[in-house]
Amino acid sequence: MAVIDFAFPLRLWALAAIPVLVLLYLLLARRIARRRGSRNTLQMVVPRDRTWLRHVAVALALMSLVTLTLAWAKPTQDIEVPSERGTIVVTIDVSLSMEATDVEPNRLEAAKVAAIDFVQGIPPRYNVSVVTFAQTAAILVPPTTDHGAATAAIENLQLAPSTAIGEGIFTSLNALLQVPPDPENPDEPPPARIVLLSDGKTTYGRSAAVAAEQARVQEVPIYTIAYGTENGYVEIEGQREPVPVDRVELQNVADISGGEAYEAQSAEQLVQVYEDIQSSVGTERVPMEATSRYAGAGLFFAVLASLGLVSLAARWP
Repeated sequence: MAVIDFAFPLRLWALAAIPVLVLLYLLLARRIARRRGSRNTLQMVVPRDRTWLRHVAVALALMSLVTLTLAWAKPTQDIEVPSERGTIVVTIDVSLSMEATDVEPNRLEAAKVAAIDFVQGIPPRYNVSVVTFAQTAAILVPPTTDHGAATAAIENLQLAPSTAIGEGIFTSLNALLQVPPDPENPDEPPPARIVLLSDGKTTYGRSAAVAAEQARVQEVPIYTIAYGTENGYVEIEGQREPVPVDRVELQNVADISGGEAYEAQSAEQLVQVYEDIQSSVGTERVPMEATSRYAGAGLFFAVLASLGLVSLAARWP
């Protein structure tokens, strides 16, 4: 929900006059109703079948007063605009369970395609980093605006044993230390996000919850993608080993860090998830003055109220 602030909030006290005006109007209308007789002045100006128009005109005039008062207080509202800079760390699980074929052709290959499309859609001025994790984590590409280097690294991902989600997060945070300074704002670090895809739960290394807490401290939200189905399995020495996706841990990581948690059970769903994340991380909220919007609404209501009064005046005998 958009939050509205006002540059001069004390001016909003003028709105207290609105209920007073409403009360005066109601008292006047009641007094007129009591004085009804044969062809009094009010009935000549406003016949009974047009009374509703008088009420509408008054309501529109009051609405005009409200919106013009809000404009007088100079409202500002945060809106989402495309951001020109930032850093996104694409963090991908390459544990052996990513070989499961419940997502065709397998989890890892489908993840590569979706991640490459995601990187290619990131704004050109954004820094992109690629981090992988299995038993250990590694920075394959430090933050760079060379998105081609990031896609090349994703294309060459290889499987490895174990799953260390916490290590993947800590390594992603370390990657952010390598973000090159912005020439226009060298002392201000650009906003950063971690987009983490995994299909399992931590089996090695530090706690994912502890890592997520550190991300929260550094104000780096983590967007997690729980990838795979409950029926996934891999072949180990001729035996089927179930590798169901663990959504709980990834949901917890997102909640702690201030990010969002997503789920994908197919290649198509994964593409959609990345598109949704792209629309979130590619924008920023900035305050914009909304005075003209409220002033315009006030003028619109005033014009409608005036038309109603003109229509009533035209009934004058």
